[in-house]
Amino acid sequence: MKRSHLALGIIAIAACRSAVIATSAAPEIAPRVAAHFPAGWHLPSGAQASFAEHAIVSSNDSIASRVGRDIIRRGGNAVDAAVATGFALAVTYPIAGNIGGGGFMVIRMADGRSAAIDYREVAPLAASRDMYLDAKGDLTDKSVIGHLAVGVPGAVAGMNEALKKYGTMSLRDVIAPAIELAEKGFVVDSSLSRGLTRYQKDIGKFSGGSKFFPNGQVIAPGSRFVQSELAWTLKQIAERGPDGFYRGPVADTLVAEMKRGGGIITLADLARYKPEWRKPVLGTYRGHTIVAMPPASSGGITMMETLNILETYDTPAPYGSTLWAHRLAESYQRSFLDRNNKLGDPAFVAVPQDELTSKAYARQLRAKIDDRVHSPTSTLVAKREGTHTTHYSVVDAQGNAVATTTTLNNSYGSAVWVRGGGFFLNDEMDDFAAKPGSPNMFGLVQGEQNAIVPGKRMLSAMTPTIVLDPKGSVLLVVGGAGGPTIITGTSQVILNVIDYRMSLADAMRAPRVHHQSLPDSLTFERGGLSQPVLDSLRAMGHQLRPIGSLVNINAIMRVKGGWEGVSEPRASGGAVGY
Repeated sequence: MKRSHLALGIIAIAACRSAVIATSAAPEIAPRVAAHFPAGWHLPSGAQASFAEHAIVSSNDSIASRVGRDIIRRGGNAVDAAVATGFALAVTYPIAGNIGGGGFMVIRMADGRSAAIDYREVAPLAASRDMYLDAKGDLTDKSVIGHLAVGVPGAVAGMNEALKKYGTMSLRDVIAPAIELAEKGFVVDSSLSRGLTRYQKDIGKFSGGSKFFPNGQVIAPGSRFVQSELAWTLKQIAERGPDGFYRGPVADTLVAEMKRGGGIITLADLARYKPEWRKPVLGTYRGHTIVAMPPASSGGITMMETLNILETYDTPAPYGSTLWAHRLAESYQRSFLDRNNKLGDPAFVAVPQDELTSKAYARQLRAKIDDRVHSPTSTLVAKREGTHTTHYSVVDAQGNAVATTTTLNNSYGSAVWVRGGGFFLNDEMDDFAAKPGSPNMFGLVQGEQNAIVPGKRMLSAMTPTIVLDPKGSVLLVVGGAGGPTIITGTSQVILNVIDYRMSLADAMRAPRVHHQSLPDSLTFERGGLSQPVLDSLRAMGHQLRPIGSLVNINAIMRVKGGWEGVSEPRASGGAVGY
């Protein structure tokens, strides 16, 4: 039922009052400790986060964050704001924000209810196990670029389902800001322009080339970008709900685009798509509760397995030390080995979730970690039973919290733009094990559990997470983008806050490392590890791989008097609250 503006105003005032009461009664926040990073690190500690007394939204686009903030100010809750932010990102952050992809949402309501919704894409009915292999049995690039790479989108259905169950506003109301942004346009920033420039070659192969590169030139920073076709699609959704996307004119337009490029998604694929409510992965780390996403996301289980291993050490290794990097690498290596060989869509695979997330199993794994030497992955391999995303975090005035990660997979997905519909389509089919035992675009070597089957969800690394303090109050809302590095980056922000008591700004700016079992190398951000640490890690047997930056995280943390939000300091974005 639609609310009047007067009613919304009254609700907003009540929300502010309740937030003041809740804040004053909130548990004490453990004092933060100043962080110390290596001398060569380019993100110095001590930066200030965005502060808000009542509510805050942190995303990769400040316009979308403001949309979410304003929805809360109008009386909406965190779920209303998350859905509004998601649709706004589809307009202002097309590199990853989407209606042509999918994602996961973890919800923690102020009354203690927790929920997780899976709106991951699925393989079309016409998909087949070896569809991306050539006549010699070798992998092609058809799972990465072009029409055949597209999985059946789940974003519209998933966001609507979350709104129906936990939101307070109508779909028409929360999608209205996105429609306005598409119809009237928004000012292009340098981040959007740079991203388009980087992917001009791929986008230019398809219908989106003329839209994003008029006269062959990228849309320039400072210009106003209007997307009338996307506005039409969003209006169809606003008027008809998910049927406005999965049936009728928009569905016809999407299928027509498939036919033009040799894709295999049909009207039947769209009509049968359904999001799935899942039981969140619940675990503990040093007295804190972790609420995370289960399969078809691998994020929650893999992160929880890693944290359980690290918890077996009574005292965390000194931050930035050789022992710190070594233990992280060894723990990630073992949890990713399980991820790649034991996880998949639970409708098709028996996932041993209880075993993998148990403290007893972590102790077994820890017993084989040697603090003096690296264990080559080849010595750990068990019998087989096998980037572009965006995350946003929302907390409202009542203390409801939402962590959402959504994706097209690669930047701009498959690069296929739906002519007449105005949106990009994903290339999520590459997240399957297109050839079990061979790496995908992220270098992940996965097993039969994640082989292609019609109607199956491909395994994801997305890790939307909510952390509760020892008294059960929301402490952190966090998640990221970056393929498998999402798991390691998200967990390291959590570790920085809990183990090293960093401020949120420092926890986000701290150097990151990554290990995913195969390839058997420890990836680190240049300047993030001192030379003596690098020398020691090499001597222990680690293969070291330097990289410019790891993971794109957006997070919110409870602090004294309210909330702090930080968008990824290595990328663009903004945290906006009131």
